[in-house]
Amino acid sequence: MAEIVEDEKRMPLLEHLVELRMRLIYALGGFMVCFFIAFYFADAIFGFLVEPLAAQMDRANARMIYTALHEAFFTYVKVAFFAAAFVSFPLISAQIWLFVAPGLYKHEKGAFLPFLIATPVLFFAGGALVYYFIFPLAWEFFLNFQTAGGPGSLPIQVEPKVDQYLSLVMQLIFAFGLGFELPVFLMLLARVGIVTADGLAEKRRYAIVGVFVFAAVLTPPDVISQIGLAVPILLLYEVSIVGARMIEKKRAARQAAEDEAD
Repeated sequence: MAEIVEDEKRMPLLEHLVELRMRLIYALGGFMVCFFIAFYFADAIFGFLVEPLAAQMDRANARMIYTALHEAFFTYVKVAFFAAAFVSFPLISAQIWLFVAPGLYKHEKGAFLPFLIATPVLFFAGGALVYYFIFPLAWEFFLNFQTAGGPGSLPIQVEPKVDQYLSLVMQLIFAFGLGFELPVFLMLLARVGIVTADGLAEKRRYAIVGVFVFAAVLTPPDVISQIGLAVPILLLYEVSIVGARMIEKKRAARQAAEDEAD
């Protein structure tokens, strides 16, 4: 009898492990397919990332360089990795959802799904902001330090390295993308009752300082990038307060309905 009970306890665990294994295989397989496709188009993807810099430079004389034989190859590998991670994220999110959803109640599914959808959307919005708005301003600022030279001096001209440029671009994209996830994080905390709308409003001054420190750490040392990251995050902080209030109102209404039913 004890063995039968023990087997019944083991089976759900084994089923969960088998399900987890299958979801991991699907997620990893999807990522690898995206990686090889992205590597084939790595040159075009890198060209897309370089376009904001090329638009600010004299295309006739501008060039990018690499100083190690393997540098360009590994730069394209990194480009393919980042592109694959971005493209395959919906598939990975779907696998996470398919694994977690069967163990959730209906109201928990309704609470979790919007956050899962909002995460890639907000990350994409942050990346789009930095690409179309911050990059042109920041690159123009940095390129202004070039000099034509003159009697007794040599010209100072920029020749960006491909790996350093990619690192800078991805640093900014991830900084803005992660920064734009703030509403998801804070509203999840509000959903489980860890933070409240009033508490977030009271700590606004500390949030302002923290946001500017976050922007200073994750962006290059120029005012344009730091302000360009800090201001949208502060606006999203205010959005988070509004979202937390809405969550609290829904929770209060649900609690009142349950009390009346009792």
